[in-house]
Amino acid sequence: MLSLIKLPRLLTINQVPNVFHEDGIISGYRYPYSSAKDCILSIFQLTNETLNIWTHFLPTWFFLWKFLMVLIKEDWQDSYCWPLLIFLLSCCLYPLASSCAHTFSTMSERARHICFFFDYAALSFYSLGSAITYSSYIFPEKWVNSVFHKYYIPTAILNSILSTGLACYSRLGLPFIEYNYPVNNRLVEKTSMKLGKILRIVSFAYPYLFDNIPLSYRIFLCVGEDCAVNEATFVHFQHTALALITGFLFASHLPERLAPGSFDYIGHSHQLFHVFAITGTYFQLSAIEQDMTLRKQWLLTHSQPITFTNTVGAALLSATVSLCIIYVFSKALFCTRICKDGDFEKVTFSCSF
Repeated sequence: MLSLIKLPRLLTINQVPNVFHEDGIISGYRYPYSSAKDCILSIFQLTNETLNIWTHFLPTWFFLWKFLMVLIKEDWQDSYCWPLLIFLLSCCLYPLASSCAHTFSTMSERARHICFFFDYAALSFYSLGSAITYSSYIFPEKWVNSVFHKYYIPTAILNSILSTGLACYSRLGLPFIEYNYPVNNRLVEKTSMKLGKILRIVSFAYPYLFDNIPLSYRIFLCVGEDCAVNEATFVHFQHTALALITGFLFASHLPERLAPGSFDYIGHSHQLFHVFAITGTYFQLSAIEQDMTLRKQWLLTHSQPITFTNTVGAALLSATVSLCIIYVFSKALFCTRICKDGDFEKVTFSCSF
């Protein structure tokens, strides 16, 4: 069937605008102004994005199945399971947003930025989902009901909003805007894109580090009977190790940086980043479910109550503000002037927001 369909042609790095370039990836690029149909067809041919798409699209259905199973098997009116449901929802959204972003990012330069705005917002929501479950199930007994515990969720909400804003700003904001540098100044261009990448790393690393303060204390530093050591502890170790590997792959661009062109289709860092991220999320979910079950009676007796405000309300607030941020930055994209440069459109920033 697919043999009867004309698949989109692939290009090399020198044939696409700079905004579409990936470090160490030389070939396998899709046409940068593809139609939605071509974008969908391209997921069935081997490009440098194909595995990026499938490594997140397929796990979305696993987490959706888990979400539905919790809804069916658990009493969803019981507030004790609300944090798990929010976390599972975030586990569905972030890989789905990522796979869609990679699929449709070649429709245009504007579409590429907007696609990844939603990707960043979904990652920030996942960070908040993690924090909500950690507050409810993971905190070491020594820290339960402490001042830090009281302000943990409000701070996590703020972090998720800042994460979305900074990540979107890294693509459009001065001096990181990927449009707003002289086209003929390659050094300025590369510096701008590197600074944008650094800001994106910071925007996601900081919420992760904050969210994991109680877990890190519990599994690495806590000593004594009030440390909640149980069967979930080793699974938390595994999740943490995978998260560190995931961050390293995202920041390092290895192995393709060592052998440009050798990992264009299979084995480059972003594919590995996706695989380790999803695997880490699976172990994180397993550890959360174990803690949720094993610590239920103690937590219901001693921990602060799980309410609509610190679970569903927190998630809705973060999601609403993140969508507003996406709207603001997306609107800024259309304050641009389009001009032709050879076969491709070039976009320059022409108004401020």
